[in-house]
Amino acid sequence: METVQTLQARIEKLPRVKLASLPTPLEEMVRLTKQLNGPRLWIKRDDCTGLAFGGNKERKAEFSLADALSKKADVVITTGGIQSNHVRATTAAANRLGLKVVLVVYGKKPKEYEGNLLLDYLLGAEIRFVSAGREFSAVSREIAEELRRKGHVPYVIPVGASYTVGAVAYVDAMLELLNQANERGFKIDHVVHAAGSGGTQAGLILANKALNSRVSVLGMCDEPDGDWLVKKTVEIANDAAKLLNLKVRVESKDVTLITDYAGEKYGVLTTGALEAIKLVGQTEGILLDPVYTGKAMAGLIDMTRRKRFGKKDNVVFIHTGGLPALFAYEKELRST
Repeated sequence: METVQTLQARIEKLPRVKLASLPTPLEEMVRLTKQLNGPRLWIKRDDCTGLAFGGNKERKAEFSLADALSKKADVVITTGGIQSNHVRATTAAANRLGLKVVLVVYGKKPKEYEGNLLLDYLLGAEIRFVSAGREFSAVSREIAEELRRKGHVPYVIPVGASYTVGAVAYVDAMLELLNQANERGFKIDHVVHAAGSGGTQAGLILANKALNSRVSVLGMCDEPDGDWLVKKTVEIANDAAKLLNLKVRVESKDVTLITDYAGEKYGVLTTGALEAIKLVGQTEGILLDPVYTGKAMAGLIDMTRRKRFGKKDNVVFIHTGGLPALFAYEKELRST
């Protein structure tokens, strides 16, 4: 079994570049706890990582872009939806390091740029829109070949930076969180977070298992089909374990994904998410987003009301960011 110190030492051997404002705050949600008459609720403010509205992807960029630099890359290619938080955060981080960015964005080019897409434009990324039926990975490979022919050294980051080095960022985040809880004098019973592409949960679970922390890590899916995500999360976690030379193996039974609060499909605002956004905003002054953290918080709120947590439990919600998407959902947020 690893200790916090030995696991931290393994992480420090990997390439990393300082980008995010860390550690992010760990705050108690006193008024929300009282409103729900539930367990002791906390929030880990990974929406406060700094660059371009912050979010969990800035943590991942510290490792993914350090890996890119170690391979002498001068162009980063990455992918996501039109309102992808990942591509916005990666673009901002790459700008800080002087790297060119090419974004492969799924969907038809809109007449108006809103939310994250507007920020991608302002940050100066080259945006290539890809129609339905084309695979991100294939398009990224084509662009990489195109850039090599022009004399560039491209580096491809998959959706959400959910791959080996990206997951290490959330092994590190779990260590940060456990240290903060220890300093505050409490033990974490549950961690709740939005689960989209697997990298964040993979890192949290790997750290949890390596340290034998016995924290319940609950991933709230942003779409109703979570079966594929369990497999992907396990693969990413075990690849990260190999990278860190950990004698730990993550299995499907270690991954808890909850799809009950995802709604009709990815990107569609649910009534639960709308309530969660308003409730947390009006009790704690903290804004959530309609795609990820709103749905995840809806799950935490409902599970609290259903007494799924012990009255004396400490539940930490990881706020993974995504706030620019609020401005692309103005009609839905006001009309629902």
